[in-house]
Amino acid sequence: MMAGVLAGALAGGCGMAQAAAFPDHAIQLVVPWAPGGATDVIGRFIAKGLSERVGQAVVVNNKAGAGGNIGTASFVREKPDGYTLLVVTSSTNAANPHLYSRLGFDPKKSFAPVAYIGSIPNVLEVPKSSPFNNLAEFLHYAKKNPGKLNYGSAGVGSSQHLASSLLVHLTGIQVTHIPYKGSGPAVSDLLSKHLDFMIDTGSITQVQAGALKALAVASKTRLTELPNVPTFAEAGVPGMYASAWYGIAAPAGTPAPVVAELNKQINLVLADPDIHKKLEAMGVQVGPAESPEQFAKFMSEEVDRYGELVKLSGAKME
Repeated sequence: MMAGVLAGALAGGCGMAQAAAFPDHAIQLVVPWAPGGATDVIGRFIAKGLSERVGQAVVVNNKAGAGGNIGTASFVREKPDGYTLLVVTSSTNAANPHLYSRLGFDPKKSFAPVAYIGSIPNVLEVPKSSPFNNLAEFLHYAKKNPGKLNYGSAGVGSSQHLASSLLVHLTGIQVTHIPYKGSGPAVSDLLSKHLDFMIDTGSITQVQAGALKALAVASKTRLTELPNVPTFAEAGVPGMYASAWYGIAAPAGTPAPVVAELNKQINLVLADPDIHKKLEAMGVQVGPAESPEQFAKFMSEEVDRYGELVKLSGAKME
């Protein structure tokens, strides 16, 4: 009996000592997407802020491919000691489990969720010369002219595709999906009026510059960067919530004290006014600060929710 208590005390002591000494060398932050995209930029903001707080280098390692699956599958095989972290997203950790038959990871068992960063709501956008100036005009035309409007996405099963499928489900409109190999070419065709609309997360700067018009935001609150654009609920479509979310995770089995320390430091990074402002400029709705347990619950619920979204879209990848 005493031996068991002593062993438990020693184990607990080791855990506390490990957390107290953590980190004592560089941390790797895996971004399972190519450089330059939103996930990469967000990851680099976090890496810089975390490095400054803990006094160790935080090195970003881009491992792109297969919709984020290659880098994520490689990450879960890393040593669970807190020195290799991953930028988790709604695409890789919520949608992909329903889109791909072979992932290389379990969305609910392969990770130790660390901290929630925030989300970028999708925005319904049309070319600046579009006749639609608000969501009501857009929906009125779409219902009177089934199949005439087209929209672009980054591909089958992408966030743009899933968000548009949800809008179709909620409103009953019929529109034509044109998938592209990435959101960049789709936005380019939207700007040149080859597409009628997109529901996208990454075109806020084009809206602010007047090249696109934003009709509605798919979140519960308005975007700080687009204060005059109503939410879908405000514009008459309740339930239209579609955001790309981001967070940080460690491999499953990472000691709880290490996870708690990382959570504390990352939440302090997100509270830094400069980092907060830079993320908001990208359209990120930051926080609120969550515990690892709260973020774990959120991630699990999102896996289930995205299962329904993928069903609505009819998307399936191999």
